[in-house]
Amino acid sequence: MSETTHLPGFCRDCLRPTRAAEKRCHGCGSPRLVRHAEIAKLSLAHVDCDAFYATVEKRDNPELVDKPVIIGGGRRGVVSTCCYIARISGVRSAMPMFKALEACPDAIVIKPNMEKYASVGRDVRTLMQELTPLVQPISIDEAFLDLAGTELLHKDSPARTLARFARRVEDEIGITLSVGLSYCKFLAKVASDLEKPRGYSVIGKAEAMDFLAPRPVSTIWGVGKAFEAQLAGDGIKTVGQLQKMEIDTLMRRYGVMGKRLYELSRGDDSRTVHPNEAAKSVSAETTFNTDLSRSEDLVPVLRALSEKVSARLKKAEIAGQTIVLKLKTADFKSRTRNHKLDAPTQLADRIFRTGLHLLEREIDGTRFRLLGIGVTDLTSPEQADPADLVDPLAGRRAVAESAIDKVRAKFGKAALETGYTFGKGRETTPQRDRDK
Repeated sequence: MSETTHLPGFCRDCLRPTRAAEKRCHGCGSPRLVRHAEIAKLSLAHVDCDAFYATVEKRDNPELVDKPVIIGGGRRGVVSTCCYIARISGVRSAMPMFKALEACPDAIVIKPNMEKYASVGRDVRTLMQELTPLVQPISIDEAFLDLAGTELLHKDSPARTLARFARRVEDEIGITLSVGLSYCKFLAKVASDLEKPRGYSVIGKAEAMDFLAPRPVSTIWGVGKAFEAQLAGDGIKTVGQLQKMEIDTLMRRYGVMGKRLYELSRGDDSRTVHPNEAAKSVSAETTFNTDLSRSEDLVPVLRALSEKVSARLKKAEIAGQTIVLKLKTADFKSRTRNHKLDAPTQLADRIFRTGLHLLEREIDGTRFRLLGIGVTDLTSPEQADPADLVDPLAGRRAVAESAIDKVRAKFGKAALETGYTFGKGRETTPQRDRDK
């Protein structure tokens, strides 16, 4: 690439075109200039809110602005996210809370307020959808956008439209975000992580191979710690090493994942942006304040979580056919068990009873710090919960559940509880509710 100061670009604050060799905008004096040889051609972006939960809390409480903030449960929980000040001390998402507080003892810990975060996330998404109908949410605080063909609508290039959008989010919603602009989803996602917070990074097609070559194999989507260790055992540590390998060799060694390694290492990603992509799973999980091992302690929690998952399925008008139980032991080892039903379900009763069957096999004195339940293989609810000829009482329980739903809809969730949960299962720290 040529010297970046001679490439086309603009000021991210006032949007004036940059001049050759200038390091600050000649109009507003801002140093936030973005330049790239392909900037006028690229239109696929990944937008990611910066330390989202923590940023929202700082927005709502200015006294926290200069303080390290951790969002998560009590000392027994894990870090959901943290601000960048806390990250300087070594705090990271998913870190056990006790380790996070050892690294950053002055941190202010705030329990997650998912209702508030979801509301802010919807506000950001609304602004995204004003840019383009091609918005594919990935989570509450990030999404892919394809702005191809929007130049006439916005009377500007996609690159400048995205910069204007980032500034608007700061001004109107009060949080910051980072933008990754590229020609494919994989590199747009990589780009959005390069300069956080308030980042704006561009990766073009001409530079893709050279950009990726020195990076660790974990850069590639789908390469987690276990697979990274496997690749390292085979002598493969950088993307550049993958670029030199033939697809047949990679597929012979790593199966379908070998094809992904071959393509993504070369910046080849044909996935398009799909708006309103369906969720792949719905789940809820809880980290306990103290490790639990007894059935009488675990079962009420399982029931409460099953009801939560069921409520979300019903609200979204979807059903799931595979029940997934998740456990994490006191020494942080995860266990996942699943069972595929004969037909999809929305019912808390079926989710709970299937989960209970899976849980009973794991209760052997092992102490657990986390319990979760979820459903996958999501589908429409038309074929869900047919009459159960094997369990004739299932129909009665379904009717009772419907009645409970109506009471709760009118008087609130706490208006009516089952015997499983009444006065039980409250000493927990909620960690995540997931739609994937």
